[in-house]
Amino acid sequence: MATNQGRHRRPAAPTGGVTLAKAAGVTAVGAALPVLTAGAGYAAAPGVWGKVAACESGGNWSADTGNGYFGGLQFSASTWSAYGGDAYAPTADRASEAEQIGIAQRVLREQGPGAWPVCSVRAGLTRTDGAGGAAPAPAETVKLDDSVKPAKPAPKPAKSAPKSAPESAKSAKPTATTAAKATATRHHTVRSGDTLSGIAQELGVPGGWQPLYAQNRAVVGGDPDLIHPGQHLSWSPAIGSSATAHTLAAVVKPPTGLPGFGRSIIHHHTAADSAYTAPISGHVEISEPYGVPGPWIAGHHTGVDLAVPVGTPVHAVAAGTVVFARWGGDYGNLVKIRHADGDYSLYAHLSVFDVRLGDTVAAGTTIGRSGATGNVTGPHLHFEIDTTDRYGSDVNPVGWLAEHGVTLD
Repeated sequence: MATNQGRHRRPAAPTGGVTLAKAAGVTAVGAALPVLTAGAGYAAAPGVWGKVAACESGGNWSADTGNGYFGGLQFSASTWSAYGGDAYAPTADRASEAEQIGIAQRVLREQGPGAWPVCSVRAGLTRTDGAGGAAPAPAETVKLDDSVKPAKPAPKPAKSAPKSAPESAKSAKPTATTAAKATATRHHTVRSGDTLSGIAQELGVPGGWQPLYAQNRAVVGGDPDLIHPGQHLSWSPAIGSSATAHTLAAVVKPPTGLPGFGRSIIHHHTAADSAYTAPISGHVEISEPYGVPGPWIAGHHTGVDLAVPVGTPVHAVAAGTVVFARWGGDYGNLVKIRHADGDYSLYAHLSVFDVRLGDTVAAGTTIGRSGATGNVTGPHLHFEIDTTDRYGSDVNPVGWLAEHGVTLD
């Protein structure tokens, strides 16, 4: 074992485990990770929302790591928009701390603390202590859905105007302007981590990714499973999904069943025809073996540290579904994959994500790049195998790979 290579910096004190979970709009930080403190350069906000942000993003109110969640409280773009965030900024990371808290209070009122299933527990967030007046509300205060953006305040009526509109006006049919907006073409610029299915949901495309692809085949090309950041996609309700049905029959292959069909990342496979593979290609040096006793939550080192430079491609060791892909406390940037046999593989301290929550991957898929994020002494990959979704159910990952015919050279 080389002692001069990157390893975990052992936490000072253990904390209890929590089951990984996914919320309706704001996802959990999950996986029973140690409690975070505000990262260097980010002053923790006072009160309970500061504690939630410390857990969710390390207290970085401008967080945008490319995982599809933004800001200190890690809003998805759709949740941010649905609760009025567009009145402040396109995504939460571009809004102020107070504005993010204001939108969080809206989410809290409707979804409750469970919108942050792990961090709300750690921070002690309740409907009462999270509902204080820490931030101004957007100009429009009516309840919004995913398809409606906050409207500007209506102009004050003239002095001679009646105080209230007549009942006939309240029940009037939508205007021509409203109808035009309903049929207007919608646009989206592909970002890293986007999928056709996700974009279709964001644009409100009836029928999902298939009609969206049919209208954008000239941009995407012949492979609907491959989109690239920077591509401009559009959806026109005027054309609709029915008008593209015959096109789909000719150009779209039957879907593969991947939840993330249409990834914007080209996945490279080191062992595409193998059921199992190593997380790092070629020779690797173990800088911290499995099971070393210490003050970790589990009482020992729960994985194996592979000493590799920042930017080394990291591969999924077996086929499965990505159940976690974001900041993970002491783990840094973490990807967690659930496999068909019920086991979970974890890849920690990454510098870059190449997958996102819900993606289905094959053995050998590049899921990210190694780094030195989180609680570490230097660059390396922490590779771990858990038998359940709870921290502390780990087994020796080297032995697990060996059982499947894979050795770490």
